[in-house]
Amino acid sequence: MMGTLIIGGGIIGLLTARELALSGESVTVIDRSELGTESSWAGGGILSPLYPWRYSEAVNQLARWSQQHYKQIAQELINEGCTDPEWTQSGLLVLDPEDMPVAAQWAEQYGMECQQVDRVKAVELEPALGAESKQSLWFPDIAQIRNPRLVKSLREYCQQSGIGLVTGAEVTRLLQNKGIISGVQAADREYHAEKVVITSGAWSANLLREVGCDVDINPVRGQMLMYQGDPGQVQHMVLKNSHYVIPRRDGRILVGSTLENVGFDKATTDEGKAELIAFAEGLMPCFKTLPIERHWSGLRPGSPQGIPYISGIPGIEGLYLNSGHYRNGVILGPASARLMADIILKREPIMDPSLYGLERVKKQRNL
Repeated sequence: MMGTLIIGGGIIGLLTARELALSGESVTVIDRSELGTESSWAGGGILSPLYPWRYSEAVNQLARWSQQHYKQIAQELINEGCTDPEWTQSGLLVLDPEDMPVAAQWAEQYGMECQQVDRVKAVELEPALGAESKQSLWFPDIAQIRNPRLVKSLREYCQQSGIGLVTGAEVTRLLQNKGIISGVQAADREYHAEKVVITSGAWSANLLREVGCDVDINPVRGQMLMYQGDPGQVQHMVLKNSHYVIPRRDGRILVGSTLENVGFDKATTDEGKAELIAFAEGLMPCFKTLPIERHWSGLRPGSPQGIPYISGIPGIEGLYLNSGHYRNGVILGPASARLMADIILKREPIMDPSLYGLERVKKQRNL
């Protein structure tokens, strides 16, 4: 087997595989379990960073490019006969942000419609609200995507497009010779390729340590709840104090999420559940009577300032990394995949690759 191996079959890995395949590359995706069953499945699917004005230019560039292309990507997948990933422009209402002037300046800079609304207007926009709010921000253009359906759609696309999919095969070793990558060992088999891209989320750093590359990516647990509501009962996404509500088309409503530094422990807890219930019921009275359908958790790939690594690995020709997206893997996915493909194929990049290189962290630490 030659071509490119993608190690990790979440949204980042599958979008990267699709981007390379569209350029004529031969691609195989290898995952240690099933595709998209880690943070890609566990997240909420808001197509914006939470409080994007608090993030760096590097994150915002990726987010804006992705926002401008997500609807088209979703439609292309539907046109290929794949599952509808339910791109939905439901808008985002941000209650009582502490830094409204900064947010307004950010919105103007990035061309995002932003309206300041008072308490009365906020309730008119979202009648389910019960929480008092003084001043809020309404972003009508921000959309969502149903991330488990996006994973399913991308998997179907890969199957139809001849992209190889290998599941249940944990990569235990990177194969290299004199500084040139030659493939990986997964389970009892070697897979050979000219290029290897690590898109393993929170597990990426473990794999790179064996080749002497120390990357600052650490797991951050997030717990979520899903309520069973009625379609239209909650109409818009709502964000308050870093917690959020996301209504799906079928009436299900997601509530998230916790932020916990507990290593690779994916267990759910009573404390996490209680935190989310208290937020939901304090925000909207309807949650007091809605049944909870599911409680789960996922491990985000935390990185310094939430800036992902999208880069070749110094000293090893043909080895690349696309990981460390923290809470924003879904929204940053399309741009990250495109930039990774640009770097691999040595074509004009959509943005400055040095913003996402491994060297940026060393420079910051030396300041």
